[in-house]
Order: sequence, then C-alpha cells, then structure tokens
Amino acid sequence: MEDEAIPYSSNTDMDPEEFEETVPLLPDMVVGNVSISQQVLVSQQTLSVSQKRTQYFAALVVTIGGLIAGTSLAWTSPAAIALNRGDYGFSVSDDNLAWIGSFMPLGAIVGSIITAWLVDLIGRKNLIHLVIIPCFVGWTAMAFANSVLMICIGRFLTGIASGCFCIVVPMYIAEIAEKDIRGTLGTYLQLQITLGILLIYTIGTFVHVFTLTIICAAVPLVYGALMFLLPETPYFLLMKKNVSQAQQSLIWFRGSNYDGKHELAIAQKSIEDDEADKIPCLQAFQTKAAKRGLIIGLGVMFLQQFSGCNAVIFYTETIFKDAAGTSDSSKNSNLSTIIVGIAQVVTTWIASLIVDKLGRRILLLLSIVVMTLCTFTLGLYFYLQENKQDVSDIRWVPLVSLCGFIIIFSLGFGPIPWMLMAEIFPSKIKGTASSLACLFNWTCVFIVTKLFPLFRVIFGSGITFWCFTVCSGLGIFFVLFMVPETKGKTLLEVQLMLGGDNEENIRARSTNENQTDHVYGESKIRL
Repeated sequence: MEDEAIPYSSNTDMDPEEFEETVPLLPDMVVGNVSISQQVLVSQQTLSVSQKRTQYFAALVVTIGGLIAGTSLAWTSPAAIALNRGDYGFSVSDDNLAWIGSFMPLGAIVGSIITAWLVDLIGRKNLIHLVIIPCFVGWTAMAFANSVLMICIGRFLTGIASGCFCIVVPMYIAEIAEKDIRGTLGTYLQLQITLGILLIYTIGTFVHVFTLTIICAAVPLVYGALMFLLPETPYFLLMKKNVSQAQQSLIWFRGSNYDGKHELAIAQKSIEDDEADKIPCLQAFQTKAAKRGLIIGLGVMFLQQFSGCNAVIFYTETIFKDAAGTSDSSKNSNLSTIIVGIAQVVTTWIASLIVDKLGRRILLLLSIVVMTLCTFTLGLYFYLQENKQDVSDIRWVPLVSLCGFIIIFSLGFGPIPWMLMAEIFPSKIKGTASSLACLFNWTCVFIVTKLFPLFRVIFGSGITFWCFTVCSGLGIFFVLFMVPETKGKTLLEVQLMLGGDNEENIRARSTNENQTDHVYGESKIRL
C-alpha cells in the first residue's frame, strides 16, 4: 500500500538509511511506485557537493558543434569573393552563388528531420559521431571542388550536420547540467556559433580559401576525438533502461563523491510519467495555449531570418566590398568584416549575462526596433550609391549600420527565439513543436540566402535591405501584441497566460502548483 501524501515538514521520522532500504536504487531498483512521502524524503537528503568542472568541460566540448555550424554559415562570405575572382578555376554566376549559399540551410532542413528520427533511437553522443562523417566529407568536397555542383553537395552535407548540432547539442547540455548552471551552459552554443563565424572572417582574411576550407574540415575530426572523452547523458541511458550506465554517467558529470541514486530514481519516475501521459500529437496541439505558442514560436523564427541576419552573415565581406568602392576595398572590407565578427561574439556573451535580468520581451522589442533602423540606413546608403550620389563622406555608414545590426541582433533576436522554445510549448508537444520551429527556421534561412543575391542583382542592394526593413517593422507590432514576457514565470504560469487566463486565476493556480512542488521537494528532477 502506497504512503499517503503528507505536508512538507522539516522533520521526518524516517532516516536516510531506512529510506534506502525501502527504495533500493541501484541497477535492480524499482522506482515506478515512488510515493509522495518518499519523494519528500528525497528532497531532504543531504547529498554530497557535486563538482561542476566536468559539466563546464562537457559543455565546451559538445558545443563545438555550434562552432562548426558557425563556420558553415559564414564560409560563403570570403568564398564568394574567391569564387568571383576565379580562384577555383571555373566560372560562377550570381545564380550559382545564390545556390551555393542556400544549399547549406537546405541540408540543415534534412538534418533537422534526421535528428528527430534518430536522437532517441541511437542517443545524443552516437548521433553527433554519426553526422561528423558527412560534415568532414562535405568540407573536403568543398576544398577540392572542380564544379559548382561539387561545392553545393559539400554545402548540403555540412548543412545536414549543422541542422543536427543545433538540436542535439542543447539537448545534451540540458540533460547533463545541474539546474543552477544550466542557463549559463545553455548560452555556450550561441557563443560557439559566433566564434565559428569570427573564425571564418579572421582566417579568411589572411589565407587562401582552399586553406581556410581544409582548416574547417579538420575541426569535425577534432570534435569527434574530443567527444570520445564524454559519456552518453544519464537521461538517455535511463530511457533505454540502462540504470547501471546511467549511474556511471552521472558520477562522471557530478564527481565520485556525489550521491546520485535519488536523482536517478526521480528522473526515471519522471520518464515513466511522461510515457504514461502520452496523447496523440495532433490532440495536444488543439489547446489555445499550444496554438498561440506555435504562432509565437514560428513568428519569432520568421522575424529572426527575414530581418536579414543570415544574409548579413553569409555575405558580409561582399557587402563591405561593394560599399567601399575604392582600389583598397579588399583590405577595408576584410577589416570591417572582422570588426563585425568581434562585435557579435562580445555581444552574445553580454546577452547571456542580462537576459534573465531585463527579460525576453523588452530585449526582443529593443532588438527589432534598432534592426529596423539599421537596415533602413544601410538600404539608404546603397540606394544613394546606386543612383550615382556622392557617398564618399559617409563610407562609415555600412560599418556602423552592420555592427549596430549585429550587436542588437545578438542581444535579442539571436539567442532569445531559441530560449523561448523551451518556455512557450506545453511539455507534451515540446519536442515536436521545437523540431517544427527549428525546421521552419532553416527553411527561412534557405529562402533568404537564395533570394538575397538575386534581389541585389534585380533590384539593387538598397531596395533589398528595405525589404528586410519592412519585415522588421511589422515585427515590432508582432512582439508588442503577441509575445508575452516569460521571465520569472513558471511553465504553468506561461501556459495559463497563453491560454488566456486572467491574472487572478493565474496567481491562484500558480500558488497551488507551488504548494504541490513544496510537497514534492524539488518535484521531478530533470537531468
């Protein structure tokens, strides 16, 4: 007979040794029927202090996948100049450049689909090792390409890997990090992406595109070797009913002095509860909160791309070269590109420090307003230049506008849409909805990178950047009227808010939830 639920109390009649006898938690443990009173005792266990250095190390290693995605995103910036110059030995049209740029996000779309199918089948670590193979092959094909088709194939393969990394890497971090450092470790992916972009901008300035591509091909090999040092996540091992290996994995991440038996027990109970509560996916999407969450998720992903961010990243060097318009344009454009890359890295790091203090919505709003002004100013500069106006006195405008765009984008619309994915979707559809949002994001990347160079040829750079201005301007109203502030709110409060509940009902329901969490101690610990 299960124990009856009891109110939380700082005192208990059962000591830790008696609890361990009641609920054995090693490989042959049974955790499916852990009662509420036993979970209260779990919350009262005084566990050894865990070590954090292995978690930081693991996060730095696994997010190298983000660095690879960043190099894939930015490679076309210096490569477009080299291709136009004839460094590859074959001619390249503007349409060819558009396809070369867009084949990477096209591959990422496929990578997102593959990840959704394989990540729970073969595991997070094994999937990373698996996609390193096409990633290396792709970079090698681009280095030794003798045709546009070969470059496109290489871009497609690196895109598959990038699409996979952008899903599986945050999942790995969320499952190995303790809750008090999970937010910090979660910012490492975006930081590594910006470092990858800066790596391309910097090295691409000083070496031939062939050497640059060979360096990029070596990174996945280093990544694969380092990943052998990390274990699979405890959460995935519990999903596969391998409790012994899950315990060993948790010890690796927390340290040998950490008693993780209770954490594993409640995590397994959580997995069993999720399995028991499964309902058809389409049914879960029928609630008002789920529908509004999906609209918000897809909306911010659309605005992230149609503000022009990846057009800027893919073709930064080309934009500066066009803007310079002097005999020394190559040197000036290279320096300007590096400055933009540095600004992006620094600002992404700052964003990780302030997002939980200022809030998501205010940063999104600030970001979209300034991005609108930046693309409008950049469009005006190119419009004047294309209409034979003298712009020699304002050649600083492209650098200031692009740096301003990158800085404010990195504060708001760069990292926050990905953070919202973990906050606005109900738990029953979070995996499916997040994958759908990621798939939609890469689809938008494909459309923007394919159309941007064509629009520049047909309409000119000025009109093209004003198209981004229109999208960003409409985005201001979307953020104002559709995006809620989720800072400091529980997942329950967010869902009630999205469902249209009034503040009084939200407070009442939230209070009841907090009392339930208090009875359960830490509720369900998620690794």
